[in-house]
Order: sequence, then structure tokens, then C-alpha cells
Amino acid sequence: MKGIHFNFSKSVSRRTFLKGAGVTMALPWLDSMLPTFAAPAAATQPKRFVSVSLALGLHGPNLNPVNTGFNYTPSTYLSSIPDLLQDMTIVSGSSHPGVSGGHNAEGSILTAAPYSRNGVFRNTISLDQYMAKHLGHHTRFPSLVLNTHSNNSPSYTETGSMIPAEHSASKLYNMLFVNDSPKERKLQQRRLRQGRSIMDIVSDDARKLQRDVSKADREKLDQYFTSVRNFEQRLFESEDWVGRPKPNVDMPQPVDITDNKEVVLQKQAMLDIMYFALQTDSARFMTLHLNGSGGPVPLAGVEEAYHSLSHHGLDERKIDQLTIVETELVKAWGGFVRQLKETPAGDGNLLDQTMVLLTSNLGNASAHDNKNMPVMFAGGGFKHGQHIAFDQENNYPLPNLYVSALQRIGLEKDKFATSTSTLTGLEMT
Repeated sequence: MKGIHFNFSKSVSRRTFLKGAGVTMALPWLDSMLPTFAAPAAATQPKRFVSVSLALGLHGPNLNPVNTGFNYTPSTYLSSIPDLLQDMTIVSGSSHPGVSGGHNAEGSILTAAPYSRNGVFRNTISLDQYMAKHLGHHTRFPSLVLNTHSNNSPSYTETGSMIPAEHSASKLYNMLFVNDSPKERKLQQRRLRQGRSIMDIVSDDARKLQRDVSKADREKLDQYFTSVRNFEQRLFESEDWVGRPKPNVDMPQPVDITDNKEVVLQKQAMLDIMYFALQTDSARFMTLHLNGSGGPVPLAGVEEAYHSLSHHGLDERKIDQLTIVETELVKAWGGFVRQLKETPAGDGNLLDQTMVLLTSNLGNASAHDNKNMPVMFAGGGFKHGQHIAFDQENNYPLPNLYVSALQRIGLEKDKFATSTSTLTGLEMT
């Protein structure tokens, strides 16, 4: 325990510390670090959330149906997954209020934090991490943050720091499903133990401090010490996970696809592993981001690089090639949704328990426009099968969908970022 130092950014007094056996603990701010460990108990039926985001968006005319409601005519992209249309909702005419900046607004995909090139930007917590903060402790991994070939991600902490993504499918597979050696497990357990029992070490100093402060401060300290105890409990649970064997899955270890032209295969490889992670309840909150770089995707009829095609300038030849690439990306996402639907879980299937979002920071990649974001939202126990259309000029706030997702997952939250309500027209079953 020697040498451990918790130095929080706020305290009752910057000169006030708890000490014991070489441990120094600054006081008392713990709110941004530990609310994960004060989460409510898990529901009988687990609730899950998966986001797949595309840095280059989806061509709107190929995605969004012309008509609205429950009896819409499927668009080009939706026609590629006809068996799933009753399991998803298409939202058009929505975006994040106050977000502009084209590609640079990727950081706002799941945070909805207002962004502009003209101002100082400080990001906020992303939707997946807010969920994981409160409910992630029920699984071995509170969340999984993934990419197809880089560390870039849409997942952000409460302090606005991006969480680097894992982009190696083989490493992800090993982390989830390959047991560590006994030596590695002992090392992990030792590291966890070094972070435990701090309250026992500083208990005498804590009791003295509580006698010397006001009633209001005692209440604040009591809440703080309770948070520390909860933190220690979370560490104890983490150590317990280290000792448990990882699940066995009917999937061979993947080989990393390093050719970035193979964006569809890279996406598929990650989605396959994500499916097994959900099926084994190894994690319930996941993000997968596709950057969209690389040369021509090796598909029949595609001659130019994906990024170049997305910036088509209304060139019909480029749009035709882009349609081929994006159709395959939608089909890969649909295949993941279909796997969840075909997997029994609880009283229904895994898709009933899992919200699956496909979106982007760009509504029109060719114009670097952040309005009219693509939104395909499946599963999670909502009444799907419709196209909810809002004003293409005066967009509806997409963060309202995030509030609906938070409430569906069991969190009593009526606002997220710039939301105004839950998503109009989206009802629970």
C-alpha cells in the first residue's frame, strides 16, 4: 500500500488530507471518479447498448425512405435488409444542436456536445460511457470501445477525454475469450489489492476529521467515504473477475485484417466478436467506429477509394460506386442485428435486450455537413417498423433519442446534452 496517493481536484480544504501507513488521501471530491460504483442493482433482464458509427456517413437519398410512418417504402439501403425492417426505426431530419465542423465533429457523435471550429471545445461524457458508469459493473468489462483500424473513438469520459479504441480483432478476442496464465492472473490480483483497503488505513484520521467539521461537512464526508467504500467493493469485484475463467465461444481466433481497403471485412470481424461478447454477457455497452480511409474497397464495380467516393460532389459515377460500398456496410450491420434477433435470451431474444444504433457525425459527407445525420435504431424493446421524419432544414435534436435509450436501460434521466425530451414518436413495447 505504500506510495498510493489519491489526489482529487477538489477538496474540503486543499490542506486537508487523510494519512496512514504511508498513504495520503486528498479530500473529498470523488463524484466524477466513482459514481459507477454506486449504480443500481442489475435488472432481471439485462439491458444493452451498441453503437456503430461511420466517419463518412451514409448517402441520405439511398437511406431515408420518401414516405413516413409504419408503412413506408424501403429505400435502396433498407431494401438490402428487408427481414429486419420491423425490428428498427429510421430517423431522418435530426442532428446535434450546435454541432458543426464537418469531420472534426466526430467527437460529438455520442456526446452531442456543441462543437464549432470557431470556439474552444471541451467534450463531455458519451452515451455509452454514461451507461457504463452506472451499469457496467455487472460484467467483466464495463464497456468495449473499438475501431476497425485506428485508436480513434466516439467514446469520452466525464472529463472529455477520448477513450482509445482497440482495433485489433485478435487482441480483442484474446482479451474476451482466452484465459490468462496463472502467473498473469496473480499479477493482476496483486495490482488490484494494492488499490484496496485505503479506508482501513486512514480510518483514525477520518474519525478525527469528522469530529472537527460542521454537520453539513460531516454529511458530505459521509457520502465521500461511502463512495470510497463502494470503490473498494468495485476493486474487489474486479479481482473476482480475474479469478473467473473466461467464456468459451464457438469461434476461431480471428486473423487481423491489416489492409485498410477491406473496410467491410474489418467491420464484419469486429461485429462477429461483439456478438459473442454480448451473448456471453462479457460486456453490455460497446462502440465501434469506422474511419473510412484506405484505397478502393475490393468490391465489383468499385474503382475509387471510399473516402473519395463519399465526397462525390453529386457525380453519379461516384455515387453508384459509393452505393455499392455503403450497401455492404449496411448489410454487415444488419447481419449483426439479425444474429441478435436469432439468439434466444430471457423471455425473447438478445435483440429485445440490446439497442443497436448506426449513425455518423456527417449527414452529407460530400458537403462536410453535420445536419441530417443518418440514424438506424434497432432492438431494445421499442415499437419499431417506422420511419420518423423531421424537418430537413430545422433539424430535430438527436440527443432526445439518447434520453429514450437511457430511460429504456433503466436510468432515470430526462436530459442528455442538448436534449429537450425523449424522441417523439418512439414508444416502448
